[in-house]
Amino acid sequence: MPFLVRYADSGQIGLFVALGDSHMNDLQGKSILLGVTGGIAAYKAVTIASLLVQTGASVDVVMTEAAQHFVQPLSFSAITHASVHTDPFAAWQDDFTGHVGLAQNADIFIIAPATAAAVARLALGLADDLISLIALSTAAPIVMAPAMEERMLRHPATEGHLLTLADRGVRVVAPTHGRLASGAIGEGRMASPESVVTAATDVLRRSIRLAGKKFVITAGGTREPIDPVRYIGNRSSGVMGYALATAAAAEGAEVTLISAPTRLRTPNGAALIEVDTAAEMHQAVEQASCHADVLIMAAAVADFRPETIARRKLKKSSGQQYLDVRLVRNADILASINRPNLLKVGFAAETEDLLENAAQKLKAKSLAMIVANDAYSTIGAPTSTATILTADGRVTAMPKMSKESLAVEIVAMIAELLGHKNSDAS
Repeated sequence: MPFLVRYADSGQIGLFVALGDSHMNDLQGKSILLGVTGGIAAYKAVTIASLLVQTGASVDVVMTEAAQHFVQPLSFSAITHASVHTDPFAAWQDDFTGHVGLAQNADIFIIAPATAAAVARLALGLADDLISLIALSTAAPIVMAPAMEERMLRHPATEGHLLTLADRGVRVVAPTHGRLASGAIGEGRMASPESVVTAATDVLRRSIRLAGKKFVITAGGTREPIDPVRYIGNRSSGVMGYALATAAAAEGAEVTLISAPTRLRTPNGAALIEVDTAAEMHQAVEQASCHADVLIMAAAVADFRPETIARRKLKKSSGQQYLDVRLVRNADILASINRPNLLKVGFAAETEDLLENAAQKLKAKSLAMIVANDAYSTIGAPTSTATILTADGRVTAMPKMSKESLAVEIVAMIAELLGHKNSDAS
C-alpha cells in the first residue's frame, strides 16, 4: 500500500510508492530512459531511478555534461546496474547504436530535472546533446519535470516553450512552490520523485488504453471543382483532425486518417489516405470504417458541389457580370455510415443556436458524441472553445485551449465511452 511522507526541507506531502503498489504492475518489464540535465534538482533523479528500479523496470540513464557537475554517473549505475550514457559521440557497436538505439528501445522517456535550457532545446528541436538527440528520435511518450528559478520559469520564452511541448504531447509535471537553490521561496522547485513516477505510470497507461482499437478520422476541408483550376472550398486548416489522429495514436489506437488537402505533417502512427472531394472522402470512409471501432468526422465536408465540372478553364468575357454555377447536394457521410458497434463522433461548427443545432445533429446522425464550436472563432484558428455533448445527456463546456489539447480531451472521453460500451456488452 502507498503511504504519505513529508519532506523535511519543504513540508511538501508526497505519495511514496512502495513495492507492491499498482506502479509495479504498470512499469514492470518496461524499458525506461531517464534523462538528467544540469540543475541542483539532479539529486532527486537518483531517487526517481531507485523508484523505477523497484517497480521492476529496466532503467537507462542519460546525463548531460552539466548534470555530471551535480551528480556523478556512478550514483545512477550503482542503482540501475547499467552503464550511464553521457557521450553523444560514443562509438557504435553491435549492441549499442547510440541515440538511435536508445530512442527505439524506450517505452517512455523521462527528463528530470529539465532545466530552462533543456526545455528550450526540446521545444526548438535542437540536437546538440544526447538528451535532445534522443527526444528528436524517439516515438516513445515523454515526461518532463522542469526545475529552475521562478523568474526563469515565468519568463515568456520558457512559458511558450512549455506550451509548445505540451501541445506536442509531452507530459509536463508542474514544478512546485518551495525553497529554491538561490534561497528564495517561490515556484520552480522540481516535483517530487514520486509525482514524476506517478505521471510516467499514467502516461504509459494511456499509451496502451486504446490498444487494439481502430480509429478512422477525417480532416481538412474538401474541395469541389468548378473547372480544372477553380474549386469551392472552406477555411478549415485540418489541425483538429490531425491532432485527434496524434492523440489517438499516442494512446495505442490503430489510426486511419482520411484527409482533404492540408499543409500538415502526417502524425506518427497514422496511415494517411489523401482525398480532394466530398465524394472521394465518402468512398474512403465507407471502406476504412468497415472494421473500425470509432469514426470521428472532423473534416469540413462541403454540403454542395457543382452539378457539372467544366472541362476547360472558364474564361470571363467582356461585360460579363455573373457566373452561374448550379450546385447539387453531397451525401451526409456521417449520417450514412451505420455499422453495428461503431462509435460515431461528429463536429458541429455553427454561427447561431450552437447547442440546439448540435443536439439535433447528435440525435439525427445517431452519434455517441458531438463537439460543438463557434464557426467564427474556430475554423482555421489554432484554438477552440468547444462544448461536448454525448448521447447519454452530458454537456461538457471546455475552456479555450489549443486544438491539440482539445484533441487529447476528446480522445480521453472516447476511451471512457468505449470502456462503458465494453462493460455493457459483457
